[in-house]
Amino acid sequence: MNFDKELDARGLNCPLPILRAKKALNDMQAGQVLKIVATDPGSVKDFQAFSKQTGNELLSHSEAQKEFTFYMKRK
Repeated sequence: MNFDKELDARGLNCPLPILRAKKALNDMQAGQVLKIVATDPGSVKDFQAFSKQTGNELLSHSEAQKEFTFYMKRK
């Protein structure tokens, strides 16, 4: 998937991945895509809730080798 910016949140625990993603999204234009890589298993639910609360679209998320990859589109 194409993305405009990447955020490495590996090794960070809740709520840091969300806070960093929020900051990154605020610096982006509407419609741009942010790729987030995290290792916190709780981040799956966190990003789903964050998407609903903020209106930024969670395009996809996947897990491979205990790393979670999220793609969010800025509203």
